[in-house]
Amino acid sequence: MNRIKCDLLVIGAGSGGLSVAAGASQMGADVVLLEGHKMGGDCLNYGCVPSKALLASAKAAYGQAHTAAFGVADQRPQPDYAAAKDHVHQVIGTIAPVDSQERFEGLGVRVIREFGHFVSPAEVEAGPYRITARRIVIATGSSPLVPPVPGLDKVPFETNETLFDLRERPAHLLIIGGGPIGMEMAQAHVRLGSKVTVIEGQKALGKDDPEAAALVLESLRSEGVEIAEGAMVSRVGGQAGAIEVETKDGSKFHGTHLLMAVGRKANTDRLNLEAAGIETRGNGIKVDESLLTTSKRVYAIGDVAGGLQFTHVAGYHASVIIRSALFGLPSKAKTSHIPWATYTDPELAQAGLTETQARDRYGVKLEVVRFDYEHNDRAIAERKAKGFIKVMVAGGRPVGATIVGHQAGELICLWSMALANRLKMSQIAAMVAPYPSFGEINKRAAGAYFSPRLFESSLVKRAVRLVQRWIP
Repeated sequence: MNRIKCDLLVIGAGSGGLSVAAGASQMGADVVLLEGHKMGGDCLNYGCVPSKALLASAKAAYGQAHTAAFGVADQRPQPDYAAAKDHVHQVIGTIAPVDSQERFEGLGVRVIREFGHFVSPAEVEAGPYRITARRIVIATGSSPLVPPVPGLDKVPFETNETLFDLRERPAHLLIIGGGPIGMEMAQAHVRLGSKVTVIEGQKALGKDDPEAAALVLESLRSEGVEIAEGAMVSRVGGQAGAIEVETKDGSKFHGTHLLMAVGRKANTDRLNLEAAGIETRGNGIKVDESLLTTSKRVYAIGDVAGGLQFTHVAGYHASVIIRSALFGLPSKAKTSHIPWATYTDPELAQAGLTETQARDRYGVKLEVVRFDYEHNDRAIAERKAKGFIKVMVAGGRPVGATIVGHQAGELICLWSMALANRLKMSQIAAMVAPYPSFGEINKRAAGAYFSPRLFESSLVKRAVRLVQRWIP
């Protein structure tokens, strides 16, 4: 057994683990990084990167067939599914060197390509190594959740970990799960020529604002995606190329391929957490506000910590624990400013509280302001006028923002910054956006907050008339 001592041991080379390892090593810490599978983790290899690359191919195909409104004749697209997957893997390959073992070794990180498990609160075994560390960071991420549906073990199915290696376009793709992954892949595949049916046990996009989600679902249905809501799966049967999904109400859906997209589970099985005295709760490791586990020298970040499961959250967690792990300074993770986006067309993005959550918290003190894309000149020019923004405001400060429409994932960044820094609506209104731009949508939302105060106030009107009498 080879023994290693270090300042910081990071278990998992996904987004969060890589951010911690790079930052800590460049600040002078002695860092060991363990990864038993692929560098870059789920995001690079099976999640954010390949899904957005496939959506880009699908967008190109859709665009060819919808140009007549711009004075250019529509063309019938000829999607090549295998070539689209080549594009996906080329994108992964372009980004991969940034997450590679070679790069991190160049930063001074010792990279060991083994899975690790605890043997004590301060020791981890990984292959032929036993590593003792002053601080340990668990960043093992999550994996697709595959529920015990009767018959599923006898039927071939895809998850996000296998879908992007599929070379033959599904003639009819059945998707169990109507969350962001399910809806993004539904639109990607229908635009690339597949027939698609989404089967959701509750509400599709049920964690998002209902009004915004409804606009997305309407758009997907108009493109041909069949979406069955309140359809709890009871059984799966059939064989490759002829799959049947039955729901509790007796409905049956038939397709050629099946994608399971019902959620994620934290990757904790290999870790032997009991040896370190680390407790779990819900879908992840129990952590406090500082992201410390029940073992006070071990942190858990990203998906494995059981909170919001987004790549950017893992990166944010990394920045939180660097402060405390390296410098011994207090640092707490917050969620009030965390944005998220679903990259359908139109996009759907959220930061802070939804309208329902804000009304529950603030009651009559809450104001909800809204601005529709159809009044934005750039959106009109580009025929992207479907969508809206609504901002939840309490005490003159935004507490949440919902955007559905073109570039919603970009526009939401401003509201995340506002929430993180407790900005006032007056500070948003003071921003100047170039004309014509989609960025004006954010400013106009702030304007919608002040308009009734300025233009509908009798006090303001009397003041203006009074001043006008006296000024030369």
